[in-house]
This record gives sequence, C-alpha cells and structure tokens, in this order.
Amino acid sequence: MTDNDFTQRPPDALPLGYRFEEFEIQDVLDAGNDNIVYRAQDHQLERQVAIREFLPRTLTVRSESQRLVPRSKQDQSAFLAGLDGFIHEARQLARLNHPNVVQILRFWTYNETAYAATPVYSGMTLSDLLQHYPERINEAWIRRMLPMLCGALAALHDKGFIHCRLSLNSIQIQDNGLPLLLEFGALRQTGENGEVNKTLLHPGFTPLEQYSDDADNPPGPWTDIYSLGAILYTLITGARPPTSVTRSIQDNCIPLTESQPEGYSPELLQAIDRTLALRPEERPQSIEAFARLAGIVLNDTGMSQPVHQTGSMLIPVEQNEPEEPAAQPWWKAHRIALQTAAGVLVGLIAGALLFGRSTSTPVAQSASTSGKTATVTSATKPAAAASALTRVYLRVNEGDELEVNGKAQKLPTPVNGYATVQLTPGQYEIMLRNGEQSRSATITVDKPGTWLLDPQP
Repeated sequence: MTDNDFTQRPPDALPLGYRFEEFEIQDVLDAGNDNIVYRAQDHQLERQVAIREFLPRTLTVRSESQRLVPRSKQDQSAFLAGLDGFIHEARQLARLNHPNVVQILRFWTYNETAYAATPVYSGMTLSDLLQHYPERINEAWIRRMLPMLCGALAALHDKGFIHCRLSLNSIQIQDNGLPLLLEFGALRQTGENGEVNKTLLHPGFTPLEQYSDDADNPPGPWTDIYSLGAILYTLITGARPPTSVTRSIQDNCIPLTESQPEGYSPELLQAIDRTLALRPEERPQSIEAFARLAGIVLNDTGMSQPVHQTGSMLIPVEQNEPEEPAAQPWWKAHRIALQTAAGVLVGLIAGALLFGRSTSTPVAQSASTSGKTATVTSATKPAAAASALTRVYLRVNEGDELEVNGKAQKLPTPVNGYATVQLTPGQYEIMLRNGEQSRSATITVDKPGTWLLDPQP
C-alpha cells in the first residue's frame, strides 16, 4: 500500500462520493494490476479508512453500473479463482489481529467483486527508504526492525499462511518505527495446490520454487525466508540479488560473507547468506531458526520486555511542535528519554531516527509501552477528537480479569497474548487482576491511533 500522486484518477476507479453504506469514497491512494486502494470516510465512526477493491484489470472491465464484468468467458474462471482467494485471505487476516500486519476492519462483497476496509497508515516503504535515505540503513537499524518483522511473519506461518510476495514495496516502516506487512492479497495457505500466479512474483526477491508448479517442491515458510534474505541483501548492498532462475543456471550472486560490507557483523551476514540458498532445504526452515542464526530475539508485537524500574512511559505518535513542526521533529525534544527507555521502545526509536518526511498510506499510527502512565498528545481539533476511537493492544496473562476505571469489564479473547480494546477520548486506569496480584497502567487519550500497553505491578 503506497501513496502515489495521480495526475488523474484511473478510468476504472469508483467515482468520488460513491457510497458503501457508511463508507464514502474520497480519493484513490494506490492502483495496481489487481486492485485499487481508496481513501474513504467512515460516516458512522467519523474516521478515515482505506478500502481495497479486488480489480484485476487484465481480466475484467467496469460496467456503467460499477460492476466488474469478465472480459471473456476464458477470463471468468481466473477471475473467480482470484476473487475466492481475496475473500479467503481477508477473512484469515481479520482473525490474526497482529499489530505488524495490516488490520482488516471490515470485509464485504458488492459489484461482483470484494472489498476490504483497513486503517489509513502513514509511513514509508523500504523501497522509498532505500531510494531517499540509504545512509540511515545500518546493522543497528536492521536489528531494531527485524524482531518485529520476523514476529509478524512467524504469526502468519503459525496460522498456516505464507506471504509469497515479500519485496521492498511490501514492507512499510510506519512513522512510529513499527514495520508493517502489506499486500495481504498475495497470501497462500501452506500446502495449497494450484498454479502459481506469476504476476505476483518480484524478480530478485522470489525463490526458485515459486516459478515452478512442482507439487514436490511447494512454497512454505522457507519461501518467505528467501525473500526476507533478499530484502536484507538489497538494503545492505543497494542492489537486489540476481533472479533465482538466473542463479539456477549460473549462480553469480556474491555472498555477503565474501564481499564483507563495512559495518556489518559476520553473524548477520552469514544468516542472510543462508536464507539465499537456492535449494529450500538448505535455508532456515522457520523464522525462529533464522532468528537464532542472526542473533536476534524474536518479538511478535513490537514491544520489548519491560525494564526493571518502577516508572514507565508511552511515547506518542506525534509530538505537537507549534513553532517549527517540520524543522523540529518530536524525537529531538525527547532524545534523553528515548535513550533511557531504549530497552522498551526500540521500535519507536527506530522510527524516530528514520523519518524527516512521511507520505500518506493506508495504515494506523501506533506506539508501544510497558509503563504505568501513558499520555497521548494531539493537535486535533476538539470536535474531531471527541469522535476518535483509539485501539489498544493490551498484554494479558491467562486468568487475568479486566477493570477499566474501577469497573469490571469483559476481557476480549486474547490473540497471541494480547487482548484488544477500543477507547474513546478520556483518561483511563487499566487494571488486570489475577488472584491476589494486579497490574495497572494509565492512559490519557485525545486522538485516534493504535497503542501497545503492558501494565506493570
């Protein structure tokens, strides 16, 4: 999901003002070969969302009634197969509920196709980062990003899915530093049979097994591991590896342990070289195995373990700088606090060091905390803030009971150790009780966003 500057709207895009019940189309954010992403207004909750429409241009045309019609009878089966995959994958992702994977807010079918609504995220793809700010990529930055990115991939794999389309454009670094997996429409179930869609392949990032329909050599977690290694190879060297098909004929990919780029440890370079093995069985077979080789601690939420101290903190998505908002980023005013909380907020520090600019893309803002007191500042007008909903990922343990402002609440079903609650603007005392033990955190909300909260004793 990227934000492109269109001089004119794609001719097959839905018209401005088109309504899906509470959603009203406002603009086009992105357009690819098989989808269009719109910015839309949710009039029910008074917020903006991104709506992805399944629209394979080579197979369909849009009629005057806005319905999609296959170009020919021969295209009908391919279109229906793609549509079934889009629907199935969106439903699976909606159940995943992971902070580093695109969040599905709502899904529906209409106009003979399907739509998925997600938050509107802000940030920069790895492709943009490498193009505009290559000097900001180093081993320290990679090691801050990898635990969260690997955790998101591991969560997909645990659900029986592989991404199958990882590239520099399918990973976004949000303004708060948290990586986000994009392009959910490319997911495949592990062991799924059927012909691979060659239009989804990214030369240089796609392993050999994805170019083949050989049932004896199916894609699996090792497929995403190859693509992840190719991404890291490209970030380090500035050039993508040769395509795997070319390498299968004559392998001219220079291992990183041979080129030895300056500033990178042998441990990390050796782990990346292992991921780029042409034979799937010679690569790490799981994200956990790759993490061990690279010497990183797998982190599936973007939140580190809490440091041993009484106090705690939550860094806001934005810091209001009324005098020089563009020239004075919020992180400069909080450099000492960020360094002190480095063990807790590594993902956020990465984002703070990354961006001097941002572009608008389909995604929500978020931050993390393992602390007791969290304050979310905002320059939002009071009328807008009054209707804002903040999504909070709350770290919970088995047997926890939830209290909000002293009142018992039903604890939502946890996913990967986190329960999700939505809060309107105000101040909240979050209490988790488990027998005689309790953990608490305070959060003050006056803007929409997504937050990771880890209550402490």
